[in-house]
Order: sequence, then structure tokens, then C-alpha cells
Amino acid sequence: MCAWKSEWDELQMEARARQKSRQGVPYHVLAGLDVIDPTSMKPVPRDGETIGEVMFQGNIVMKGYLKNPAATDEALAAGWFHSGDLGVMHADGYIQVKDRSKDIIISGGENISSIEVEDVLYKHPAVEAAAVVARPDDKWGETPCAFVSLRAESGTVDEQQIIDFCRDNMAHYKCPKTVVFGELPKTSTGKIQKFKLRDVAKELGSLT
Repeated sequence: MCAWKSEWDELQMEARARQKSRQGVPYHVLAGLDVIDPTSMKPVPRDGETIGEVMFQGNIVMKGYLKNPAATDEALAAGWFHSGDLGVMHADGYIQVKDRSKDIIISGGENISSIEVEDVLYKHPAVEAAAVVARPDDKWGETPCAFVSLRAESGTVDEQQIIDFCRDNMAHYKCPKTVVFGELPKTSTGKIQKFKLRDVAKELGSLT
């Protein structure tokens, strides 16, 4: 939970929003909560940058999957529940979720959070909705592919303008290399169906 600190009341609005966007610290009934390297099973540095998997322990964690011991062993490996959420640990002990493990983009050995790229895209005044997935790439392994629907009143916005906007607002290696315009597939509750977009990106093939 993002337990609010009174000293944050004095921050400027943008700084307060950054603090509030963090998922925070453990509930009282959790025995443990940390961001852990799933390979070494050691906590990541508390630098707000190193990505690991959010894992927790406690009596609110399930005992396992019904009649599926293999899935149980995978989810509860080394005594921690592996949430599948990727995040960072800040110096003050607050966790910030960056992405789901299946949505992280690995390009040239660098981890790119699809959520981070989407956050930048949503700041563009012409963008109504956006989703970012991995596009296969022969050189880099994967590159970010952005699917964007534009506001009706936005006028003409092309792929390069969207890419340039991203390059002006984030590290260049994180920027989408491909932008696909059109309506985004959604569930009945309005959630963007990324699995369908992954199929489209896969069909596009390698950019390089």
C-alpha cells in the first residue's frame, strides 16, 4: 500500500503524483515483500532503477494451484510468491511496479518497461489511447512497437512525429521504433487486449 507521508504534502503537485504512483510498502499481514532478482533470488539494489520481480510471503498468499503441483512449485519457488510484476525498490523502501514480466521488452540486452513508454505516449496531445508491445528484431532481439489511436480533433499526426515526441521525453533506446495507428482491441470492460497486439507485432516481423 502507498502509505502517505505527511512531509509529501509540501511537495509540488508533480512530485506528489510521483510518490502517489508507487505501490508502496507491505500490508501488516505480509511477512515479507521485496523486489528480487528471480535468478539469484537476492534483493535488487534500492536505487529506484534496477528491475526485479515483486515477491511476497505471508498468510494471505495462496497455498498453491489446485491439482497443479508444477505451477505451484514455479509460483512459490524458494519460499516466495512470484507475482509476475516487475518493479524497482526505492531508497525509502517503497516499491514501484514497472511492468508485467510478459510485457517487458528486452532490446539489445536492455529491459524496457512498456508502461513507461505508454506513459510518455499518453502525454502527446493527439493520443487518445496507446499500448506498447515487443516486435521481434533480428539485430536487437526485440524493439518497442506502439499501437496508437488518435483523438478525432488531432488532425494529421504521422509515425515520425510520435517517435520524435518520445525521443524528446525519454531515453532514446526506450522509444518505439514502430508506430501503428488505429483502434485498439479492448475487452467489454475497456481493457486493451495486448495479446492481440503481440500477434500483430509478431506478424510485422523484424524491422532490421
